[in-house]
Amino acid sequence: MGLLSNMISREELKPGDHIYSWRSAYIYAHHGIYIGDDTVIHFTRAAGQEVGTGTFLDKLFLSSSPVPTGAICERCGDQSHLHGVIKSCIDCFLGGGKLYIFEYGVSPAFFVAKARGGTCTLAASDPAEDALHRAKSLLDQGFGVYSLFKNNCEDFAIYCKTGLLIQTHYSIGRSGQMASWTAVASTVMSSPLRFLTTSGTGLVFVAGAMYSVSRFVADIGVRRDVIKIPVERLIIEAGAEEPQIVSGLLTT
Repeated sequence: MGLLSNMISREELKPGDHIYSWRSAYIYAHHGIYIGDDTVIHFTRAAGQEVGTGTFLDKLFLSSSPVPTGAICERCGDQSHLHGVIKSCIDCFLGGGKLYIFEYGVSPAFFVAKARGGTCTLAASDPAEDALHRAKSLLDQGFGVYSLFKNNCEDFAIYCKTGLLIQTHYSIGRSGQMASWTAVASTVMSSPLRFLTTSGTGLVFVAGAMYSVSRFVADIGVRRDVIKIPVERLIIEAGAEEPQIVSGLLTT
């Protein structure tokens, strides 16, 4: 993959790949694990509501799915009201969007150069069979309650590929997209920027550096508040919170 795009063709897909498709003019991407036979396992709050927060903020977000056409997929049926971990054909997963692959084990220089979050990570992925085992197990067990900020579709796919979960309850999830949004917000809101430079060029440089550093330290490949946990221990009860690890013990 290159710096400009992670787009791939369907012919290049392999079972266990972490794939995604951009929604709503590239505002947000929906992620899942390709399991073969043109089928994807993914985590959703509900079809068309993957960017939903469950609050008044939803009015400020555009839906992550295309405008419904009224047509029902012959293979998947009507999935518009499904939520949690579901299985869909690749056409339903893409929702008319293009296909991209998420990259693992990239270098720090590549990660920083790939300024848009939610496309790659420094963390190494496990073998494809491990990702498939986790995804298929969670299809039956669930992955907790969907949360845009702490337990979303990208978090699900990253767990399937790496087996890593957050240790504490007080940080953003594994999602590179949310890390990027948080980095932007912290950069914009950071008043000390004006004391670091007086020139426009300098301000842009400092803001860019802060953004890159914020994204880098939030990446699951470098952060220290994560722990690897077998999917067999990740049994999520109906209505539970997002999966978390506290003091080495799984909690829901």
